Amino acid sequence: MSNEMHVPLLLDELDTVDAVYVTPASSTVAILGSGDFSRSLAMRLVASGFGVVVGSRCVRRISPGLFLDAVELNSQEAAVAKAKSLVFMALFPEYYPSLLGLRSALAGKILVDVSNAVAMNSKQRSNAEQLAEMFPDSVVVKGFNTISAWSLQTGAQDGNKQVLLCSDSAEAKHEVGQLARRMGFYPVDVGGLCCAQNLERKPLHLFPSWRGPVLTTFLLFFFFYCYGFIRGILLPYLAYGHNSFYRLVLDLVNESMPCVALVSLALVYLPGLFAAWLQLWRGTKYQRFPRWLDAWLLRRKQLGLLSFLCAALHGVYSLCHPLRTITRRRLINAAFSQVKSGVEMPWDEQDVWRTDLYVSSGVLGLGVLSLLAITSLPSVGNILTWREFTFIQSGLGYAALTLSVMHTLVLGWNFAFSSQSYAFYMPPSYMLAVALPCAVLVYRCFLLLPCVSAKLARIRRGWESTRKCPMSQHHREQVNRTVPQVLVGQSGDNDDAVTG
Repeated sequence: MSNEMHVPLLLDELDTVDAVYVTPASSTVAILGSGDFSRSLAMRLVASGFGVVVGSRCVRRISPGLFLDAVELNSQEAAVAKAKSLVFMALFPEYYPSLLGLRSALAGKILVDVSNAVAMNSKQRSNAEQLAEMFPDSVVVKGFNTISAWSLQTGAQDGNKQVLLCSDSAEAKHEVGQLARRMGFYPVDVGGLCCAQNLERKPLHLFPSWRGPVLTTFLLFFFFYCYGFIRGILLPYLAYGHNSFYRLVLDLVNESMPCVALVSLALVYLPGLFAAWLQLWRGTKYQRFPRWLDAWLLRRKQLGLLSFLCAALHGVYSLCHPLRTITRRRLINAAFSQVKSGVEMPWDEQDVWRTDLYVSSGVLGLGVLSLLAITSLPSVGNILTWREFTFIQSGLGYAALTLSVMHTLVLGWNFAFSSQSYAFYMPPSYMLAVALPCAVLVYRCFLLLPCVSAKLARIRRGWESTRKCPMSQHHREQVNRTVPQVLVGQSGDNDDAVTG
């Protein structure tokens, strides 16, 4: 009965039969090193039903209570001796040479290297390959280096579920993979030990898919901010001596943020329109898109989230606008001027409608954009069907873009037709920002025409034009000539099903 208490409650279906008969003595895993990763790894292994012994150079320096009571703390030699086959190397690679004295004790065991690279552009061999050279009688498996200590403590429910493994031994990878499954993770075989360098560099990448979108957003903000500064602050100061540099902190930022959000949202849907145009022009979907378009399509989610960030910041800045000192002074001066001129309640019907429509379309656009941002999260998107996800990201996405364009156009109202709006022959920032979104919406409406949408749908279902696939058309003619009439109809139906 005591042995049954050490069997984990949750087992993977692939190793249920074997795990029931595993005893703690036969499933003892050694961990060399007593750092944070070692403590988290030991905690997860104990929770999965393994016996764990931690080997340290100096056991006395380990504080009481740092490890679970079920974890045995011992010297490195004793830890290796008690391990059945698996030994985790949870120490920095520069300390690997200090284990050369354990070469005979580690012979025949599987060494799981969990280290990461120090630099991205290092020309040295991977840590795992160096470890395999130091211990030729052992089998080295690279893995668990992309799993954080937090994920090990909380389990696979919170964090990355994949454990990437590489080794020159298929048996060793299988054994480590079975251990990862019992810990609640999904092992992924990425090849031989030659792939270890890529795995070691993987945790060093800092948001690789966000670099282009972040740079694009920053350049857009820099452009609109500099444009607004030159048009609204610098040139009036040089020409008329008007000092309005106080606008640099809030006003100019609040004017630039919606422009960036609008253009970024248009850039989310522009590559899809390019892809549709290429498919219509080529008459087939079986030709690869250019690399720049592929990269652009893969970065749409990041651009959309950055657009939502800029729109949310614009909303917060707008709510803070009445709290400013300059706003209160302007209200006081306007009220004083009205009292002095004897005006009790000035009413501007046009301005009232413009303001209400402007605020309403902006709030609705931000609300739909918030829904797009929420469904972009993996935890939310994974529970949606493909049709639901497409409806939200495409259908509601264009609705958000339309509302944002309405928000901008209602703001402009008739200002675009006034010569006073073109100070120093420069149009307002929002007129520059609305050009690309309007072009995207116009082209989207063109794709919705029945004649165009029907052809695009046929292409995406596999149909190809005769100039792209003449052999299939010639083959159809030959079939119609040689096959009896009853079979011709069947062959034609099948061919239509293939070509769309």
